[in-house]
Amino acid sequence: MTDEHRLLAGRYRIGEVIGRGGMANVYSGRDERLGRRVAIKLLRSSLASDPVFRTRFKQEAQAASRMAHPTIVRVFDAGEEKVREPGGFEGVVPFIVMEFVEGRLLKDIIKEGPVEPAEAIRITEGILTALEYSHRAGVVHRDIKPGNIMLTTAGQVKVMDFGIARAISDSSATVAQTTAILGTAQYFSPEQARGESVDARTDLYSTGVVLFELLTGQAPFRGDTPVAVAYQHVSETPPVPSSINPNVSPAIDRVVLHALTKDRFARFQSSAEFRTDLQTAGAGKIPSRRAPVEDFQSSLFGAPPSLTATSDSALTQLAGDDEYAVRTQSRPPVVWIWAGIASVAVIIIAIVFWIFTLQPTTIVPSTSITVPNVAGQTFDSADSTLQQLGLVTARQDVFDATVDQGRVIKTDPVPGTVLNQGGDLMIDVYVSLGKKTVSIPDVAGKKSTDASTTLTALGLVVGSTTVENSPTVPADSVIRTDPAAGTAGFVGDPVKIIASTGLVSVPDVTGQALNVASASLQSLALQVSVEGDPGCKSVAGNAVSSQSVAAGDAAQKSAIAIRYCTGA
Repeated sequence: MTDEHRLLAGRYRIGEVIGRGGMANVYSGRDERLGRRVAIKLLRSSLASDPVFRTRFKQEAQAASRMAHPTIVRVFDAGEEKVREPGGFEGVVPFIVMEFVEGRLLKDIIKEGPVEPAEAIRITEGILTALEYSHRAGVVHRDIKPGNIMLTTAGQVKVMDFGIARAISDSSATVAQTTAILGTAQYFSPEQARGESVDARTDLYSTGVVLFELLTGQAPFRGDTPVAVAYQHVSETPPVPSSINPNVSPAIDRVVLHALTKDRFARFQSSAEFRTDLQTAGAGKIPSRRAPVEDFQSSLFGAPPSLTATSDSALTQLAGDDEYAVRTQSRPPVVWIWAGIASVAVIIIAIVFWIFTLQPTTIVPSTSITVPNVAGQTFDSADSTLQQLGLVTARQDVFDATVDQGRVIKTDPVPGTVLNQGGDLMIDVYVSLGKKTVSIPDVAGKKSTDASTTLTALGLVVGSTTVENSPTVPADSVIRTDPAAGTAGFVGDPVKIIASTGLVSVPDVTGQALNVASASLQSLALQVSVEGDPGCKSVAGNAVSSQSVAAGDAAQKSAIAIRYCTGA
């Protein structure tokens, strides 16, 4: 049984394949319960045989699902599905249900060559914004590469696959499997190549590699094998981007090389720092050098080498500091103890009195947020309104024939929905792209019903259907459309169908020269025969004296005899 059209977890209908990878395939799909389009990633069943992976996969999927940000592809659901393998035994396939994004993978864009420096900076800023959000949430991506980054049709950056790399690397998966999930060695940080622990700065190094590739169209390190590339990440200095693409400025060169520093304590220490220097370089200014930051978050960063051991000098200074007076009393004064006991007793009595006198009331959480109606507004205006309420917006660009381009169509959740802070504050804002253009198809020769189906499938509206005679088009088949085939139109436009009656209009050819009359009738696909008329004397020469089928409507390909004068 193929994966396509299968119902996953009793809820998600799997559609066509939209991406293939070493360890997973991605399908378009539909959430039958909520009626929305989704992307479904099915991982290889071989991974599910590892219990460590299954536990880690569930934990990381839960962590990723809590991240709601416009630059991160949202994870809606994850789990495992039992399938029947070709050998007859039952297997388990891990799956992830994600937000469906209309757009292109960054790796496909890079294949077309280097992008303009300004666009490379804009894309990288989007990646850094996503990483800043995830790092604050305590999630390190570990696999930043162009294959995990998308650009929507509106140009917005979307980063995907948070946490999957960690689930694989923490399991007992083989080296081949791990490499397939983590991507090629082209985006490894030096610490990843050495097999050391990774932190947020690993993501920043990989982002530097992506920026280098955006600017030059190629990775900074290349080799015949992944091992050779990994060795270069550890030991060799990357080339200057401007040596490959002269359009890259020295300021941008400096930012890229700083991001690709081997020592994680010497490179950028945060996404915000990286983004600030990138914006400065984009403005044509060389960023100033700054001292290494010592305020590390223990969940994401290790302590710098100089702080891994306790400093003897610091302890000596603390021991000799006069401000730290030696305490001679081993316990608080007795008066203080009794005062503390009395205070606690008073507080307990007050609480008990308050509980017994409390009147039942309806409590409305002060932290609730009611989704406002922003339909008809521009996205910037709606985004500002929603973010002021603490909501996180995700723009969804769709075609709509009734709403002007750039205006908000609707939101999901709908206006009036009450959301509680601490819960899911993500809101999809659907923005109109205006009418969708469509080319009028050529339906000539099709039956009217089939032509109507073709036009309707493209979003066009079938207008009135009229009929006219045609010498060749069969009855009830389309002669032409109005507008004509190939004309550019919009979804929702009406199209008029002109169909054939199955009849032909026979002209009156009496009095015409024989050869002219014969050619005229034959052009109408009529079966013409010629007969002499010896009794005719009033028509000169060989002119037609009569015709067997009178002028008017006749069946297509009818036989018609024309007579010409042969009398004196």
